[in-house]
Amino acid sequence: MRRAHRLRRAVNLLNLSTPLGLLLAAAGTRRPRRTLRGPGGLLIAGGYRLPLPVASAFTVGDVILVRGEPEGLLGRPALLRHEGRHAAQYAFCLGPVMIPAYLLCAGASLALSGDHASYNPFERLAGLAEGGYEKRPLRRLRPSRRP
Repeated sequence: MRRAHRLRRAVNLLNLSTPLGLLLAAAGTRRPRRTLRGPGGLLIAGGYRLPLPVASAFTVGDVILVRGEPEGLLGRPALLRHEGRHAAQYAFCLGPVMIPAYLLCAGASLALSGDHASYNPFERLAGLAEGGYEKRPLRRLRPSRRP
């Protein structure tokens, strides 16, 4: 494992984002599922069933939570790279602080384009296309109507 991955893992452990991801994996599954080790030391936990977020895969710390079986994500290298970049973002954003920052950016992107990812800097830096997102254009501003 590369030195950068070891550093990311250590930071995400210390900032408590990886323990939060493991707690969410335990709380969000009906029965214990196998957790796989993915590239760069990421953990892939399958069987996530809570309604939010609606994504098929999302990352908290160094834990990637998927709705299906964890092996399914191993066959999607672009999505794995995308989620790996989110893991690095947790390390840079002081762990769980990333969650409200991400939500704020997702709301701004939704207001700007009708899509939570298109203008969300977290998603753009992780790679929109690799995450399965398509960049949408900005919404047209409606001119104000004066009587």
